[in-house]
Amino acid sequence: MNNESHTPDNDFSKLSESFKGLLGSPEMMFQFLDILSQPIQVFDPDGTLIFSNKVFLDFNGIEYPSAAIGKYNLLRDPVCDALFGHETLVRGFRGETIICRNIPAPIDDLVNRGFVKEKPFETAYLDASLLPIFNGDKLAYVINTFAINRIYQGLPEVARAKEYIDSHWLDKFDAHAVAKAVNVSYSTMAPIFRQQTGMTLQDYYQQVKIDHIKEKLGDKSLTIQQVFNACGADSRGWSAKLFRKMTGMTPKEYRNSLR
Repeated sequence: MNNESHTPDNDFSKLSESFKGLLGSPEMMFQFLDILSQPIQVFDPDGTLIFSNKVFLDFNGIEYPSAAIGKYNLLRDPVCDALFGHETLVRGFRGETIICRNIPAPIDDLVNRGFVKEKPFETAYLDASLLPIFNGDKLAYVINTFAINRIYQGLPEVARAKEYIDSHWLDKFDAHAVAKAVNVSYSTMAPIFRQQTGMTLQDYYQQVKIDHIKEKLGDKSLTIQQVFNACGADSRGWSAKLFRKMTGMTPKEYRNSLR
């Protein structure tokens, strides 16, 4: 899969070590996971769900976790097969740490299965990590952790418009293309978006582009011109003026302010 990485950003070996003292007490392990601030699930080695922490339940709007605990099996879920690839999931349950990036949360499937009464958000994109926990040489658990990258809430039309712009920020701005992607007319889309966000579609597009430029300025191996080129912008023209207007700093001043 092209969204899969085998080089974790975090040292999961340290996290794995921290669980060794909890392996004999699942209750203590679950209590520990329940206080963490990221969505987490725990599976038996055969793929059966045995725990979801409070953040996972709240994020997905799940009121009754007992509907899935002991019944849902990750390795037998065709929706997750399509999202991650079945062989990728299997490797995670063979003891390999797996990271898949920018996965869309299957919230519609949770609603369709009756796990959730109504969608708590329109769309969300997550980084998912399968972390095997061993007891000696034997696989004891597989922990699935999630990092939320993007989440879209509110009116479906506005959420989908934001999602489209976030995915096409390198393209030249076209408000009518945004409206078409959302399946509404521009005359309908434009006032709804402004009413709900306080921004025009173009304002939002510009903010997204500037945010990407700011992020990329953190890579000091790139010149400022290279940063702007990579973001489809002009470091000497209108884009540079917009950057200064929105940040109060020139690109060079902004880069120098980063630690």
